[in-house]
Amino acid sequence: MCAIVQDSSQLLFSWASGDQMDEHSQMLRSGSLQVRYEVFVHEQKVPLALEVDARDDYATTIHVLGVDHEQTPVCTGRLLRDDDSNEFHIGRLAVRKFARGKGYGAQLMFALEKYAISIGRQEGYSSIRLLLSAQEHAMGFYSRCGYEVVSGKRYLDVGIWHQDMCRELQI
Repeated sequence: MCAIVQDSSQLLFSWASGDQMDEHSQMLRSGSLQVRYEVFVHEQKVPLALEVDARDDYATTIHVLGVDHEQTPVCTGRLLRDDDSNEFHIGRLAVRKFARGKGYGAQLMFALEKYAISIGRQEGYSSIRLLLSAQEHAMGFYSRCGYEVVSGKRYLDVGIWHQDMCRELQI
C-alpha cells in the first residue's frame, strides 16, 4: 500500500506484480481489469483482445489500483520494466468516468512514480526515466504532471492518436 485514506478525496493504492497469484493480487487484478474494460473497451471501443495482453502477467509488470473509501475501484495503471534498466513505461492508465475531474489521475501518477522510485533506489540508480504513450487528448494532463513530449511524432494505436512523453526523476 502506498497511501492511507485520509478523506473522501484521497484514494488507497495497492499494487501487485503480474505473476502474483495470491488472493489480494487476484482481487487487485480483477478491479484493475474492471476499470480498464469500462474505460478502454466500453468507452473507447478498443477490442478486448488488444486491451489485455501477455505483459499483464509478467513478473516485471506492476499493476496499481486506486480504490475510494468504499473500496470501489476508481483508477488503475500499470508499470512495465525491463530488467537492469532505470527506464519504466507507464501504461493502461484509466480513471472511471464517474471519478474524473477529482484529481484521481494525478494521485495515480504519483503512486506509479513513487513505486518506480522505490525500485530505482533499491537498485542503486540516481535517476529513473518514466515513459508513456499518451493519447493526444490527455497530453495536457501528462504535461501538468511533469511529462514532456519526446519527438512530437504522432501515431495511431488502436485507432487513437498518441505521442510519446517522458519524465526523468532524480532519486
